[in-house]
Amino acid sequence: MDTEKKENKEVNKLSLLIVAVIVLVLIIAGAGYYIYHQKQQMTDLVETFDLEKESLEDEYNELSLQYEGYKFSVGNDSLVALLSTEQAKVQRLLEELRTVKATNAKEIARLKKELDTLRKIMRNYVVQIDSLNRENEQLKVEKKEAVQKYQRATSQAATLKKEKEKLTERVTLASRLDATDINVTPRGKLAKRIKKMQQFVVTFKIAKNITAPVGEKMVYVRIMKPDDDILVKSRADVFAFEGKEINYSMKKMIEYEGEEVAVTMYWNIEEFLSPGTYRVDIFSDGNLIGQKRFTLDD
Repeated sequence: MDTEKKENKEVNKLSLLIVAVIVLVLIIAGAGYYIYHQKQQMTDLVETFDLEKESLEDEYNELSLQYEGYKFSVGNDSLVALLSTEQAKVQRLLEELRTVKATNAKEIARLKKELDTLRKIMRNYVVQIDSLNRENEQLKVEKKEAVQKYQRATSQAATLKKEKEKLTERVTLASRLDATDINVTPRGKLAKRIKKMQQFVVTFKIAKNITAPVGEKMVYVRIMKPDDDILVKSRADVFAFEGKEINYSMKKMIEYEGEEVAVTMYWNIEEFLSPGTYRVDIFSDGNLIGQKRFTLDD
């Protein structure tokens, strides 16, 4: 009986021990699972922090590139200087971010807040840049219109100048005197022979011209020999024509009132004349107003 009781006690102790072992194993397994689960969560959380930090770095880099791009698109030196200052601040905070641990939630939160502030500042600059760009575009349009107006005005002025020059030329031509009915008649005994000629009688008419200036006018006549030499009494007898001083054979002052005037001039032959074609040129008011050729035979 005692032996049976003793064996029962041993069985009960063994059963309790087995139960205790099983419970202990379950506790250890549960603790292990819990630790593994916590470790896995921590790993996932660290990965999340790392991803958030990388994303934040990318956002800082993107903001820095935006500042860089706007610096090249803005022509305002003062605004470029401000953009450069803000870009330097972005770079400084980016360097801080790179040195901060991903798990430092407080610093990461601060840098996120700084990023939001920098973005707000950027938006203000974007508004200013857009405004400046619109103003620049408007200025370009106004400049283009001003250039076109200037070109049109210049073209019109050039056209008017040409028209004025043409009109002046027409008026000048219209007011120029004109010698008509020019005749050269030799005089003397047997005047048909050169050796017997004593005088040339040059007659012509100054045509009517109501646009020509009136008053006293000096009329010059040049008689050119076949060898192109001019008949002169003195080489000092010259007048101005086209910027030069040229010789004349005869001159006469006339009174011109816009009506036709008959003019007669005489040249006394005192030199040897050769046969050939001669030419008479008539000048007045600085213009060649008439020509006449005549031939002398031997």
